[in-house]
Amino acid sequence: MLVTLKEILQIAEEKKIAVGSFNVPNLESLRAIIGAAEELKLPVIIQFAQCHEDWIPLREIGPVMVDWAKKAEIPVCVHLDHGETIEYLEEALKLGFTGIMYDGSVLPYEENAENTKKAVAIAGEYGASVEAELGSMGRRESGAGDGSGEQDETKIYTDPVLAKKFVEETGIDALACSFGTTHGIYLTAPKLDFDVIRNVRKETGNIPVVMHGGSGVSAEDFHTCIKAGVRKINYFTYMDKAGGTAAQKYLETLRDGEPVFWSSIIRAAEKALKENIIGAMKTFALQD
Repeated sequence: MLVTLKEILQIAEEKKIAVGSFNVPNLESLRAIIGAAEELKLPVIIQFAQCHEDWIPLREIGPVMVDWAKKAEIPVCVHLDHGETIEYLEEALKLGFTGIMYDGSVLPYEENAENTKKAVAIAGEYGASVEAELGSMGRRESGAGDGSGEQDETKIYTDPVLAKKFVEETGIDALACSFGTTHGIYLTAPKLDFDVIRNVRKETGNIPVVMHGGSGVSAEDFHTCIKAGVRKINYFTYMDKAGGTAAQKYLETLRDGEPVFWSSIIRAAEKALKENIIGAMKTFALQD
């Protein structure tokens, strides 16, 4: 069942949980995500990040994502993650995406706000919802990562008072906040400032807070974030790593000279993807 970002976040708000938002750079990821959500009977967000355009073009995977969302047994939002230009956002909207994220976090406040207003206006023409970002997680969304976090001087934590101004000026439906997470692989445990989440919610009238850089965070910290007001959690790096590790282990089981079949590799990877996603979804739904 295809729904908008706003609609799926309303479900999360009513249940006081967070909806998992998982990147789809290939068909195997899509199958694993939808399969996990249907098995658990939980709403889910499938998203495509602009930085994955080199892996598979949006024009190729986007229509497949929308089709699978429409046929799913649970609510599914098809979302664009980290869209950097208005033109790219519109490309996703034309394909039927029901949510878009404009990422102007590296820009000065006024430019970020102005571009976000444009994103909200164009999304409104398609009946879609908008997520934007204020603050910075430091490293850009890359799908792989190269380290962590506390030494990254490019991090800018979200100012709750400025968040109120930003939300009022732009009319967005969800706000990605920086409160201590980092995109990619964690080499040290992240130190999260939960008060940023609580105060953003308080200042903005309880706008749904989005958590980026969620991989590597403990279940306990996820639960605290959700109870503070996080309603959408982006998750990709560790699920991708789980698939890669499973493929590697499968290859290690082959005897010398035994033929290697691509179909067998991706089957092993997809199974591991689904298992990892199920674990994340249970955590986000406060089921563990």
